[in-house]
Amino acid sequence: MSKKMNLEYVNNSAMKAMKALPKEIALQFATDLQRVQEGKSPLSDFKHLKGIGQGGVIELIENGSPAYRAVYCAKYEDRVFVLHAFTKTTSGVDRAGRRWRSATRP
Repeated sequence: MSKKMNLEYVNNSAMKAMKALPKEIALQFATDLQRVQEGKSPLSDFKHLKGIGQGGVIELIENGSPAYRAVYCAKYEDRVFVLHAFTKTTSGVDRAGRRWRSATRP
């Protein structure tokens, strides 16, 4: 069995954004992230985002009215980075990209 990956938020804003989601949605995303930490696929729908980082950035999707998203990166062997969580708008993924670029700058 492989070692469980650590979960980290790239900054306090990412953690606050996750906590600001409705409890049911936050719990679903937390379950998904735990599965990712264990090397499994999330239960929620997801898609790989192109144009953020160099691969490994994934958006969890909970559709509905409203729709919710959580964006994370799991391309490293030992940790999963939560970049952003939000109620669906056109600017949510852009913010995740800015957070990823900020977190990976030397």
